[in-house]
Amino acid sequence: MSVLIIDADGELWYTRQEELNVDYIKMPFSYGGEEYYYDLGKNTDFKKFYSAVRSGEIPKTMALNPDEYIEIIEPYFKKGEDILYVSFSHAMSGTFGHLETALNTLKEKYPDRKCVVFDTKSISLGAGIQMEYAAELKNSGASDEEILEKLTEFTNRVAIYFVVDDLMHLKRGGRLSGVAAFAGTLLSLKPMLTTDERGSLKVYEKISGKRKALRRLAEKVAEELTGTEYTVYVIDADCPEEGDSVAAMIKEKRPEAKIVRQLVGPVIGAHCGPGTVGVIFIADKRPIEVA
Repeated sequence: MSVLIIDADGELWYTRQEELNVDYIKMPFSYGGEEYYYDLGKNTDFKKFYSAVRSGEIPKTMALNPDEYIEIIEPYFKKGEDILYVSFSHAMSGTFGHLETALNTLKEKYPDRKCVVFDTKSISLGAGIQMEYAAELKNSGASDEEILEKLTEFTNRVAIYFVVDDLMHLKRGGRLSGVAAFAGTLLSLKPMLTTDERGSLKVYEKISGKRKALRRLAEKVAEELTGTEYTVYVIDADCPEEGDSVAAMIKEKRPEAKIVRQLVGPVIGAHCGPGTVGVIFIADKRPIEVA
């Protein structure tokens, strides 16, 4: 049985990560001339980060390099342990090329060890909810092969929708063209985004006005939620009142929903910006791009 590992881009809160008894890889970000590694909220100063961004600071995220991956993975191999790594979407970062380089290097030294990487094709708690599922399977006695088989089906049921407040954060991150961002800002458009079956970020719907966009988030959960035994995550990037409003609307429409509120971490927040609100839940299938 392999050791289960997630990365910080999966955004499981540190207490949940500890409860599930899974390890995690801290992911780097920087702002104000300082580099940090996200620790799933354990010692993160969210207010400092989002205040800096609101004041005009432009945060950056970085890929781990091969040497850093070797430093993370080799201790497991030295102990004779294999790894099952439930990762965020490979379509969103070049970091996994560095991981492959590291694993090829380690293979020469530890030919009997393996690190299997499962691409959740999602981000934030879209990946985190899949780690929860994998950990529950492991704790029930499932083998690595059984976990991977069930995850392959489960990943196609993960629905993630989010609305950003400022389109220019997506533009800087290469997720939206400059023309589209400028025009959307002028028109007060709030795009609802999702991740498709390839794990790429896509615009699902374009909505006029933040209030209407928040109502639409709640409606999507009410319409599509089928996995009521799983958590419905409502996340916000330093806009708790808006997140609470979405959670309340969901609860009114689907009182059986098990809702957990959570902050968006600084790595994801660097790309989506403050004012982002999102929902993650289990549906019959992933969203289909329509915009």
